Amino acid sequence: MNYHDTLSYLMDAFGGADSLQKLLGVGPSALSNYRRREHLPLNQARKLSNIAPKFGFNLDPYTLKISVIDDDRKPEILLIITGGIAAYKALELIRRLRDFEFSVTAVMTASAQQFITPLSVSALTGNKVYSELFDLTDEQEMGHIQLARKADLVLIAPATANFIGKMAHGLADDLASTLCLVTEAPIFVAPSMNPHMWTNTATQDNCAKLKRRNISFIGPDNGDTACGETGSGRFAETGFIISQIQQKLLQKHSSADIFPSEKQTKPLDGIKILITAGPTLEPIDPVRFIGNRSSGKQGYAIAYACAEQGADVCLISGPVSLEAPLNVRLIKVETAQQMKQACADELDVECVICAAAVADWQVKQTANAKLKKSNNKPPEIVLTETPDILSWIGHHPSRPKLVIGFAAETDSLKKNADDKRARKNADWILANSVLQSGESVFNSDINEVLFLSKTGAEYWDTDSKQAIARKLVHRISDYFSDVHVSGVQKKENI
Repeated sequence: MNYHDTLSYLMDAFGGADSLQKLLGVGPSALSNYRRREHLPLNQARKLSNIAPKFGFNLDPYTLKISVIDDDRKPEILLIITGGIAAYKALELIRRLRDFEFSVTAVMTASAQQFITPLSVSALTGNKVYSELFDLTDEQEMGHIQLARKADLVLIAPATANFIGKMAHGLADDLASTLCLVTEAPIFVAPSMNPHMWTNTATQDNCAKLKRRNISFIGPDNGDTACGETGSGRFAETGFIISQIQQKLLQKHSSADIFPSEKQTKPLDGIKILITAGPTLEPIDPVRFIGNRSSGKQGYAIAYACAEQGADVCLISGPVSLEAPLNVRLIKVETAQQMKQACADELDVECVICAAAVADWQVKQTANAKLKKSNNKPPEIVLTETPDILSWIGHHPSRPKLVIGFAAETDSLKKNADDKRARKNADWILANSVLQSGESVFNSDINEVLFLSKTGAEYWDTDSKQAIARKLVHRISDYFSDVHVSGVQKKENI
């Protein structure tokens, strides 16, 4: 883990950027400087080292390495790997779990061993891999009852439709399914399968049964699957799986001991928010595409800030070079049509924030082969409009309570943004000029916006994109605090 990743992990470990700033006694700019310079002053590192035990771990101030307080009792993850094509992703998942100081013991079904070998898994976990229920040697070394009882959490990743069905009906015909009945630890299921298999009524009924038994699900995500189809069924992002496990196992180390005056409830607890971010890339041929310069930084900052305040966040992102924020479910797409379909699948939310820079045009007929030069003349390309996602959501019969859009303009900022808000039936628009202080806003770490609602406008001065995100989240929190439980709005604060 490099230094930049270490600082990101410290933010997560100490409860987020705001919490870390309070602990260090610094502002957002200082924290950004630490990340940019890849250096945390020793006096600050020592301060965190003294506080770390209250969060449930030790911190070496010189290396910034985190370790559990009792090195002989690391949190135990019992990882059950079942037989899907996503089984190979379990290897990366194990690496990440070990990075975060979890002890991992793996159990593989017979089908899983058709995709990856026990030797590979054992090399990464550092522990023996178990697979047979009636193995005399395994039972002498550690009976399956003890294997289940020593786990702090059971993670089934990937979980096939077959194994989910076994769990739902209480079957115990192999070691993996038996352990699920024996364990008293929380169970997390990360499904991975064909989209039609996932949406099949039998699978959904089985999942509903398990959820009623307090078994938690992580994913699946939407997108392209190994079988060549597109839809819900992709194995969840490794980072998101890790964050869900961390949240479960480290929740007893609450920041309440550090900030006793702060409430345990968060402003957006229970609020489901859908966010789009980044660009879309519309193919011309297998080599070229129509796109834009969006980095996704503002949308990702908003997703992080919403999750930090307790929201259940789904982030639908075009191609960017950013990692998924902690506690955010990430769905990766490329084209505007894919983004619209992902939004349709996830529209059962209270709030939508369309921060993505969706390409306005797509090629009417994408070429199957690379377009060649012909007589030094450019090829004729016929363009057509891409789906207008914000307008589609704004006028949808199941329109969320709060719909927020972004408008990047080069001129007539207020007029164009206000027209866009009314035309697309958005509640709020955050408008920004493409050129700010002589520089492009794309890929920048700062932003300045004009906040528009049905009742007025307000300029937000130049600030970091993280600060802009927190200001927007504060407005969203105020909005939902002013809405009756029935969903009838009392007032709108701009």
